[in-house]
Amino acid sequence: MQSAGFSLTRGLNARHIRFMALGSAIGTGLFYGSASAIQKAGPAVLLAYIVAGAAVFMVMRALGEMAVRHPVSGSFGQYAGRYLGPLAGFITGWTYVFEMAIVAIADVTAFSIYMGFWFHGVPRWIWVLAIIFFLAALNLLSVKVFGELEFWFSLIKVAAIIAMIAGGAAIIVFGFHVEAAQSAPGLGNLVAHGGFLPHGWGGLMAAFAVVMFAFGGIETIGVTAGEAADPVRSIPSAVNTVPVRVLLFYVLTIGVLMSLFPWDRITGETSPFVQIFSSLGIPAAGNILNGVVITAALSAVNSDIFGAGRILFGLSRQGHAPAVFGRISRTGVPWMTVVMMTGVLLVGVVLNAVIPQEVFVVIASIATFATVWVWVMILASHVAMKREIARDSLAPSAFPVPLWPLASALTIVFMAAIVVVLGAFPDTRVALWVGGAWLAVLVLAFRLWVRGDGRRRTLLPDETAPAAVAGLDAGTAAYR
Repeated sequence: MQSAGFSLTRGLNARHIRFMALGSAIGTGLFYGSASAIQKAGPAVLLAYIVAGAAVFMVMRALGEMAVRHPVSGSFGQYAGRYLGPLAGFITGWTYVFEMAIVAIADVTAFSIYMGFWFHGVPRWIWVLAIIFFLAALNLLSVKVFGELEFWFSLIKVAAIIAMIAGGAAIIVFGFHVEAAQSAPGLGNLVAHGGFLPHGWGGLMAAFAVVMFAFGGIETIGVTAGEAADPVRSIPSAVNTVPVRVLLFYVLTIGVLMSLFPWDRITGETSPFVQIFSSLGIPAAGNILNGVVITAALSAVNSDIFGAGRILFGLSRQGHAPAVFGRISRTGVPWMTVVMMTGVLLVGVVLNAVIPQEVFVVIASIATFATVWVWVMILASHVAMKREIARDSLAPSAFPVPLWPLASALTIVFMAAIVVVLGAFPDTRVALWVGGAWLAVLVLAFRLWVRGDGRRRTLLPDETAPAAVAGLDAGTAAYR
């Protein structure tokens, strides 16, 4: 199954990456996790999405600048190793793998909940098991197949979101009478049920744990640099759409939903999108939207497997993971990473069989910790890179972050505040215990097992070099 080559295939074109960027913003965090965020903060959750979206944009711009300068497989794991040291690279890479594994478990859990809308008597774990093996098989095919699959998944999600916004806005603006609605649709629903900030500032802060989970995985755009046919053009194009995605897919969409339906009646037993449009009495709306959210879950798990696999591939090339994860199939896929992720996801089968009701909140909070850690490492690596550029009088980056250095510093402070929020509330405090234990295990593992090449500084191809601009695969980069 292994080929003689050691480089990933550059099979992702601009269309693939652009729609992966769109699709990464529309997943379980929006279609299911938004229910929990709304319950915690009420209509004020819109502020949380705006603030978090601005912070995520700065993370993505920092990652985008590094990805254009160093278009490598392994992405930010290698950047951390290059600019912060081997230990930082080791922890960052493995924490991202951990993040993707945890997020994937949350995503397959959401998938099983969605299927319960149609099949009430079927245990969740059966659906989890089925989807794991289906998507694992797809990820063993070529990266081009993955890109095409994500393109169509994302196209369905984007079209559905736009249709929901248009349909919901029409009901609100033109005052269409919906007999089955329990409350008159209108902007008044944003303030009529306890006010815009019904649970105070504490409720708003609590919502950030779920809101940040919703954006987790968006950094997968940077992982595509190693397999992008033209990273110098495709990566900036994808990153710059983040503000539009935040406003359109989160703020506007959730604002419309809460205008159509009282926020305090959202139960979280299924996707709030399905609950709300089903309650409006629109024929087949619930079934159609359930199909859409199922597509979103499939897309999310698919991206999780892809992202974790490519980071593991990069770690293996640095000596930070077993060499087996660097093996490439005849179709250019690091197949052993897919096998490992499949095994990890089987944990989701067990969790959904043992604690089906509590699993999502626990998993989401742990994923938020891992996500924030990875984002902080991206920001720290970027700061170190900018300092090196200034110190050594290197050529400036082709895709620099805006408002440097103030915006980057404020974003790091915001990320630290999210960690404090996780520890401040009982239902998310478990994330700090699990996250702290995970980081301790990684430090110990690095000290015990990473030797030789794994401790050497990675040489990344620079954007000023013709080969890098042409998209040379960084898996061929040398180490010293």
